[in-house]
Amino acid sequence: MPRHVAIIMDGNGRWAKKRMMPRAMGHKRGVEAVRDIVRAAGELGLEALSLYAFSSENWKRPADEVNDLMGLLRHFIKSDINEFAANDVRLKILGDYHALAPDLVALIDDALDRTAGNKRTTLAVALNYGGQDEIVRAAQKAAANGTVDMENIAANLDSADMPPLDLLIRTSGEQRLSNFMLWQAAYAELWFTDILWPDFNKQELVRALDDYATRDRRFGGR
Repeated sequence: MPRHVAIIMDGNGRWAKKRMMPRAMGHKRGVEAVRDIVRAAGELGLEALSLYAFSSENWKRPADEVNDLMGLLRHFIKSDINEFAANDVRLKILGDYHALAPDLVALIDDALDRTAGNKRTTLAVALNYGGQDEIVRAAQKAAANGTVDMENIAANLDSADMPPLDLLIRTSGEQRLSNFMLWQAAYAELWFTDILWPDFNKQELVRALDDYATRDRRFGGR
């Protein structure tokens, strides 16, 4: 059983297009899938779940789509924070979320404070996040402390207080990391599925975990 699973949630737009719906409907259904997978992670005993929600490159998308995504994020935090608190889920943010709108930053800060002491599962949401930028920021902090080496860079990553990444999942059939958790994925197992994110559910997560259980992880050794 992996301790830490990360997911690149891909395919909302294609899910909507297949159904002749606007992209916003795909994103809305994608948020429902997030809710289901967070619950499943707790039920299955995962210590940590990291989700790629909004990359630093996603700002290049049309303004109305970005606004829709931010609106869904606001709704998700407002509607689910009580469930997080009740189910002992700690919310964590990867990336520079302070670049978001002030009201959204305030919502996130409140959610982080309310769940800071929770221990059952850590839900890390990547917002305004890029893996290369994370490594640069971590290296800069390590340099400021006097030593730039692997140990000190790792200690300054956004995910430094989380278990090492064991399994990285990407939905929708694409097979690339897209600048997500590049440092953490160095020896993570990768699992790709053609399922579009809005259709990803607990059964698919269990399939990924079952496949992970068959892997022989050697970390460069024999």
